[in-house]
Amino acid sequence: MDQSRRNFCLGVGAATAGAATLPPVPAEAAATRQGGDPAHRWGMVVDVRKCVGCQACTVACIMENDVPENSFRTIVSTYEVTEEGRSGTYMLPRLCNHCEDPPCIPVCPTGATYQRRDGIVVVDNTVCVGCAYCVQACPYDARFINHETQTADKCTFCVHRVEAGLLPACVETCVGGARIFGDLNDPGSTVSALVRDQAPKVLKPEQGTQPRVFYIGLDPKFQGKVDGTPTLWRPSAAAEHDDGYRVDEAHAEPRAAKEHA
Repeated sequence: MDQSRRNFCLGVGAATAGAATLPPVPAEAAATRQGGDPAHRWGMVVDVRKCVGCQACTVACIMENDVPENSFRTIVSTYEVTEEGRSGTYMLPRLCNHCEDPPCIPVCPTGATYQRRDGIVVVDNTVCVGCAYCVQACPYDARFINHETQTADKCTFCVHRVEAGLLPACVETCVGGARIFGDLNDPGSTVSALVRDQAPKVLKPEQGTQPRVFYIGLDPKFQGKVDGTPTLWRPSAAAEHDDGYRVDEAHAEPRAAKEHA
């Protein structure tokens, strides 16, 4: 059993003393939360140094959550970086950040998007009207309109698996062990220790959303918007390019990033 899975299984129900020190939940946000166990605060740490860009997490998520073609709840953006005449590849796994103060919630006119008391942000697609206000409000481009249900869709940390005592599908299948999931309220969890000891970064910290997906080894140049062009990798596609690769322009991910001194 790998460390992430063992730690997750043993950590459920643990005490909170000594847990990762994080800003408190905004009082207004806490009052509107529903469902889930408030004793837990689920979060994820992504160690960029261990990601090999294999997209196993992307495929596992698609299969686990029946994500429609050409849409993604999580994906690894792949960048070809050139700096000082040298080229290299940079991998950046991306998903919903399950923010402590999520901007997607107040813009929802029907209350379809809400946050559970354990911090997981979900969408009730029986209430969602597909207005896409939340898609526009998310600064991380982590939401999309499911073209089969015509409602908002996103990563849920595989909440159905978490409630069954299992890890999210992307964590379970990560071959490099780059994704670590657990309870930030549990001082003995790996995620809590990593946030406490490794000083990880978050994406777009200037947004003030307090993400609960943290990154170890994240180059500051990739914390915000990246100057790049579409990736060549897709599991399927909607447009044929001259180079023979197929890319869905509506959901294209960055490939080549220009770094600035």
